[in-house]
Amino acid sequence: MHILITGASQGIGLAIAEVFAKQGNTLLLSSRNDLKLYKTMETLQTHYPDAVFYAKAFDLSVKEEAIALGKWALEKGTPDILVNNAGLFEPGNISDEAEGVLESQMAVNLYSAYHLTRTVLPAMKKNARGFIFNICSVAGLQAYPNGGSYSISKFAMNGFSQNLRQELKPYGIKVSAFFPGAVMTASWGDFDNSEKRIMEAGDIAKLIEATTQLSAAACVEDIIIRPQLGDL
Repeated sequence: MHILITGASQGIGLAIAEVFAKQGNTLLLSSRNDLKLYKTMETLQTHYPDAVFYAKAFDLSVKEEAIALGKWALEKGTPDILVNNAGLFEPGNISDEAEGVLESQMAVNLYSAYHLTRTVLPAMKKNARGFIFNICSVAGLQAYPNGGSYSISKFAMNGFSQNLRQELKPYGIKVSAFFPGAVMTASWGDFDNSEKRIMEAGDIAKLIEATTQLSAAACVEDIIIRPQLGDL
């Protein structure tokens, strides 16, 4: 299978890449930081020699680059799985967050997925199969203190997923929205997770892999996953 993953150089995106690389798939990886991305690809190639890897950096907050990523991916083949994972967390309150935060959050957390998906969809619809996984957040289900524009953008990503799922039902393309709570990624900086207070990126990756193993009649629409002890 051809699997296109955004935000693939670390965290959840990297964990998803590892899960599918173990099966010897073709992985198309993208993130904004080209140095980190290519180092990630080299590491994956070393550990999973049976898989095929392509990597190219794009700034998906820019519409033209999101479209360019889709066109680049299509040159390698039609994606069987698209993982819209690119995202950016900027905490704040609507009343006092910096000017432009809403625009930057929407650009990375929603518009990137919108433009990339629209670019690859004609080919996926022609194949009449496939999966689209949108990595949302529990912040897209319930408002919380200091959520601000990040939460707004994730609510919008949820709406994007719901509408896309309805639209693609006749084409055999399954759309799943994932709503994770706290996951141990770079966003948590030096957080001490030795007591496993928050989830691992691999937890999300394993769920995505399992979703692809179900019968053609089954579609996992939404998955909410939180730390056992609840949100922080």
